[in-house]
Amino acid sequence: MNFFQFQDPWYLSLLLVLPLLAWWSGRMGPEAAMRFSNTQLVKAISNSRRSRPGRLLFGLRLLALAALVTAVARPQMGRMNESTDAEGIDIVVTLDLSGSMQALDLSTRENIVTRLDAAKKVVRDFISKREYDRIGIVAFASEAYVVSPLTLNHDWLKKNLERLELGEIDGTGTAIGTALGASVNRLRDHESRSRIVVLLTDGENNAGTISPIGAAEAAKTYGVKVYTIATGKKGRVPVPETDRQGRILRDREDNPIYRGRTMQSNYNETELTEIAQMTGGRFFRATEDGDLERVYDEIDALETTTIELRSYASFTELFVWPASLGLLLILIEQLLSNTRFRRLP
Repeated sequence: MNFFQFQDPWYLSLLLVLPLLAWWSGRMGPEAAMRFSNTQLVKAISNSRRSRPGRLLFGLRLLALAALVTAVARPQMGRMNESTDAEGIDIVVTLDLSGSMQALDLSTRENIVTRLDAAKKVVRDFISKREYDRIGIVAFASEAYVVSPLTLNHDWLKKNLERLELGEIDGTGTAIGTALGASVNRLRDHESRSRIVVLLTDGENNAGTISPIGAAEAAKTYGVKVYTIATGKKGRVPVPETDRQGRILRDREDNPIYRGRTMQSNYNETELTEIAQMTGGRFFRATEDGDLERVYDEIDALETTTIELRSYASFTELFVWPASLGLLLILIEQLLSNTRFRRLP
């Protein structure tokens, strides 16, 4: 941001003297320097103490003084600069893409969404709030894979998040331990102030070669804190129609098509709680519309980023311009007073 200022503005008060000088000079100007034998010859100018050349020269002096006073006040063009020092947090968002994430139990009458739709929305908002943190994404079902490594390019991160769809990987299992191990692996070599995993699932661990508790022990060893979130209701839940690849069928308004199908849903709350407690995190449950927003807001409040904003200004001195103008006007006044407007004795 650019701005203009005077370093010593009190010098500008001297400008108030210049109108008084002009008035005093007009009242007390010198008498005519020539004598005439007949006063009728100069009657027209007898009431004026200063001639036009005199007024011009005096005006140049006043302008020169104004310019020099302005220069003494040190006009400056400034630019305000800001720098940000942020001690960010490394975060891996771990999302369940198993088939049960198609359930519609987080929907409302106005907004029909799958569990994955609801999760993607709150994760996108969570990413937007963490401007100074490096964030990565790990997705899992029967296997786990890295959607994005840790990055500060959050726009690119959101684009990768939006591409996540059910049916892209084998959704017949839920490998929580494998997913947590992959997430910890992305964080273990980083030395940030805080490293966390936010793991969201709606199922029990029934796939993979790593147990969830074993992965939690590894997280504890590397100083990685794990927040676990169980989403959806237990029991029979409504599910939409899908194609042969397990992709959700949607209508023209992009709403999931529901025709009365249900499926059994369950998660191991005890295990998810133990994972969180072992690593210093917390366990959350999100079973209703709006619960996920509340949970991610609470995690956002718990894991704060240290930010230091520093502001400083740089200045360009401009006094040379009014000073040069003042000296130029004095030079012109002296040239005119000694040449064209030279006064006769």
